[in-house]
Amino acid sequence: MDKSAAKKRIAVLRKSIERYRYAYHVLDQSLISDAALDSLKKELFDLEMQYPDLITPDSPTQRVGGEPLKEFGKVEHDTPMISFNDAFSEQDMRDWLERLDNYLGRRTQSDFYCELKLDGLAVELMYENGLFVRGATRGNGLVGEDITQNLKTIEAIPLKLDDRKAEIKLPKRLVVRGEVFLTKKEFDRINREQEEKGGKPYANPRNVAAGSVRQLDPKITASRKLDSYAYDIALPDSMLEKWGVRNHEHEHRILKSWGFKTNPHNRLAEDLDAVFRFHEHWSGGNRERLDYEIDGIVVLVNSNREYERAGVIGKAPRAGIAYKFSAREATTIVQDIQIQVGRTGVLTPVAVLAPVAVGGVTITHATLHNADEIKRLGVRVGDTVIVSRAGDVIPKVSKVLPELRPHGAKEFSMPKKCPVDGSPVVRDGVAYKCSNKNCGARHREQLYHFVSRGAFNIEGLGPKIIDRFLDEGLISDAADIFTLQKGDVAVLERFGEKSAENLIDEIALRKKVSLSRFLYSLGILHVGEETARALARELKTKNGKLKVKEVLAYFRSLSAEDLEKIPDIGPIVARSIYDWFRDKRHEELLARLDRAGLVVEKEKTSGKAQALKGLSFVLTGTLESLARDAAKQKIRELGGEANESVSQKTSYVVAGAEPGSKYEKAKKLGVKILTEKEFLELLSK
Repeated sequence: MDKSAAKKRIAVLRKSIERYRYAYHVLDQSLISDAALDSLKKELFDLEMQYPDLITPDSPTQRVGGEPLKEFGKVEHDTPMISFNDAFSEQDMRDWLERLDNYLGRRTQSDFYCELKLDGLAVELMYENGLFVRGATRGNGLVGEDITQNLKTIEAIPLKLDDRKAEIKLPKRLVVRGEVFLTKKEFDRINREQEEKGGKPYANPRNVAAGSVRQLDPKITASRKLDSYAYDIALPDSMLEKWGVRNHEHEHRILKSWGFKTNPHNRLAEDLDAVFRFHEHWSGGNRERLDYEIDGIVVLVNSNREYERAGVIGKAPRAGIAYKFSAREATTIVQDIQIQVGRTGVLTPVAVLAPVAVGGVTITHATLHNADEIKRLGVRVGDTVIVSRAGDVIPKVSKVLPELRPHGAKEFSMPKKCPVDGSPVVRDGVAYKCSNKNCGARHREQLYHFVSRGAFNIEGLGPKIIDRFLDEGLISDAADIFTLQKGDVAVLERFGEKSAENLIDEIALRKKVSLSRFLYSLGILHVGEETARALARELKTKNGKLKVKEVLAYFRSLSAEDLEKIPDIGPIVARSIYDWFRDKRHEELLARLDRAGLVVEKEKTSGKAQALKGLSFVLTGTLESLARDAAKQKIRELGGEANESVSQKTSYVVAGAEPGSKYEKAKKLGVKILTEKEFLELLSK
C-alpha cells in the first residue's frame, strides 16, 4: 500500500476503532468481538509503523481506554496506566524485540517475565499505612473512575496488608495495579439468571466484570463474586531498586508476601524460545482447564532497569507486549468474489481475501455459501469484513464493516452463464446450478487430469482431495490450486498443519513444468502425451523458459493449417487445438495460471539431444536404477519417443524385472529387447 492509500486507510480505521473502543470501554458494549477489534488495531499499528510520520497524538495507538463515567468521581493516576501493543505470531514477537534492541542500541540483556493475560478489567489500588483507601479504573490512562466501594466487595482484594513475614516493609503509601475478572463458572451462573428473567445473556465475562465494578449499588457488585490478581507495584523503578527489587519476578514475590493474590502460573523465560513454549503451553488444552478466560500472555523484559530505560511509545511500554492467542475471528479485505462450480454443478461464491490469520492459520478464502447470504451480509468486493472460524471447516465471512467500505466497492451478482462450460445458470431453491447436468462431473474430471502423473504430477493431490477442495469452495479452476495457502488446507477436517504444509510445498514445486506436460494438462480434445510433445518441439525460445501468456500468444498466432504441418497432427486434431486456444474461458484460465506464477520450461536437452532421434521405446517390468517416468524423460531428452504399446514400428522394448505382456508381444513381432544394463549403456553413448 502506497502512502496516499495508507493515509486514507488509517483515517477510516481510526474512526471505526474509536467507535468500537468507546462502546467497549465506556458503555461496556461489544459491537464486534475483541478479536475483530484487535485485528483492526493491529492493521492500524502496522500501517503506522510503515509510515511513522502519519502517527498523530489522537491515534487509538497513542492512548488508552475510554473516558471516565459521569456517575463516579474522578481519580488522577500518579503515573499513567498504560496498556500493551499486541503481537499475534512468533514473527511479530521477533519484530518487537528487534525494535527494542534498535532503540536501546544493543541486544536486550535481560530475560523475560511471562504473565497470563486475563480477559478482565484493569484496576488501581491505593493503600496508606497498609489500609486500602481508594480504588480506580484505568479510564483514559490518566484519569479513572473512583470505584472504591465496589472493589471492597471483592474478597481477593485485601483491605489490610501484612508485612510481618515480608522481606520488604510496606511503604506509607503504596499503589498496586491488577486485574478484576469473573470465573467461567460465575459467568455461566449470571447468564442463567439473565435468561430466567427473560433478559439477553451477556457476551463475555469481561463485559460482566466491567459492568459489575461500575454499579452504583455495591450490593450488586458483591453479588457477582468477582476475583482479582495483582501484577504491578506502581512506584518508580528507582525506589524499587533501593528496596533491592530489580525485576518483575521479584515484584510478584513481594506482592504475594504482603497479602496480594498473584497468578501462580506466571513464569520466568530465559529467551524468546522459552516465551514461545510458554505461549504454546497455554494456547491449547491447558488454557481450557483454567477456571477463567485468558486471551494471551503478557511478555515483559524482566529487568526493571532495562524496562524503565526503554520508556513508553504512544500508549504502550517498549519493553512489554501482549502476545495474543490465535483468534477465531479477524478482519481482512475482500479482494475478489469468485464462483466455484461443485461436483453437482452448484455454483458457490467464494471470497478471495487478503491473507489473514484465523484460529492459528493464515487463510485466503472464505465461503459465502450462496447469493442470499451475500445479500444478507451486504458484502462487496473491497469491503473490510470479519472472518470467523469454528471447528474444522473453511472460515466464513460473518460480518461486513460498512464504515470501512472504500469508494467504488463493487456489488456482486451471480453469473447468468456457467463459468465452466457456458451453459445457462438456473436457480434451484437457494442454490444456483449449471443447467448442463454433466457440467460438475466434467469439471471434476478436468481437474483430476490436470494434476495427474502425465500432467503436473502433484503428489498427494488425488481425486478425493480435489473433491474436498471443490466442496469447500477452495478451488474454482486449476489456477486456484497454485494460490492455496497452508492455512486454507489446514483448517479442513483430517488435515493437520504438517500434512497441509507438505501438500502446499509439493504444489509450489510444480509451478515449474515442462511445456509438453503443460500442454497435456490442459485437456485439449485429441491431445495426448505424444501430441503434446510434438507441439512442444515446435515452440522455440532463447532461454528455455516461457510465461503462460507467451504460450497462449504463440498458439493463437498459428492457423489450423499451420498446426496441420506439425508431424503427426492431422486436420481434426489441428482444429481442436486451434479452437481451444480461442475459447474465452480457456484464455481466462491461462491468464490466471500466468498470474499464479507458473513457469513453463522447454524439454531439457543436452549436447546428445538427437542421439535417439527416430527411435521409439516401450518399457515393461520394473527398472531398478530409475523410475519408469524418469526413463521416459531420458528417452525424450535424447530425441527418442517413449510409447505405451508395442508395434512393428517399435525400435526397442526395454525389459525390467517381471516384464508383462509387452515383452511377449515384442518377441512375437521380432522387436529387439534390451536389458536394463543395455538400455543404460545406450543412454550413456
